[in-house]
Amino acid sequence: MTDVPAKNTPMLAGWVMAAGFGAVAAGVSYVALSMGGMGAAFVGSVIFAGTGAILGLPRNTALDPDVSAVPVELVADRPVGVAAASAGHMADAAAAPVSMASPVSAPLSEVAPVAAPEAPTAASRPAGLAMARDGKADDLKIIKGIGPKLEQLCQKLGYFHFDQIAAWTGSEVAWVDDNLEGFKGRVTRDGWVPQAKAIMAHGPEEFLRRLDAGEAF
Repeated sequence: MTDVPAKNTPMLAGWVMAAGFGAVAAGVSYVALSMGGMGAAFVGSVIFAGTGAILGLPRNTALDPDVSAVPVELVADRPVGVAAASAGHMADAAAAPVSMASPVSAPLSEVAPVAAPEAPTAASRPAGLAMARDGKADDLKIIKGIGPKLEQLCQKLGYFHFDQIAAWTGSEVAWVDDNLEGFKGRVTRDGWVPQAKAIMAHGPEEFLRRLDAGEAF
């Protein structure tokens, strides 16, 4: 850093210049204005004193360019302590480690596993027959909801007997429901399986009697 004069130091060069101005003024007064020696000396002394007061009196030196010497109160026109506090916060933020994790994230060991959605029951085709046993099919129309067209469709799919229908599982019912062309869903809606089981348990005649009477199977 460049050295600067001490504060309130007299300006010697200013007084030297003031002495020169005073001497010139005295000479001009003596020669050009025909003043006597006393008058010319008086004019020279006045000029010397006035010029010296302007150029030679002590004055404050410029502030040291080192910004560390600037009072905190003057930094960015902020109140006392604001600049220092801001600088402290910035330093703390710069020193703090950066974390990509969310502050509310829980450890993986504490996160409850998400249950996978249950897969729908896969439909499976029930076993069928190429033809009715002994060449004689059961009268499937006894089951409420099966008419002549549905009976023909069941036989086309290989189902001729009550015991076949009574043995269908849930997935097999789903398959038949989906493959009854023009009658989809009728197996479940009309309750073919419980009716077929009742026919197997009580016989066709008793089943029809209870059905007509509104009794339970």
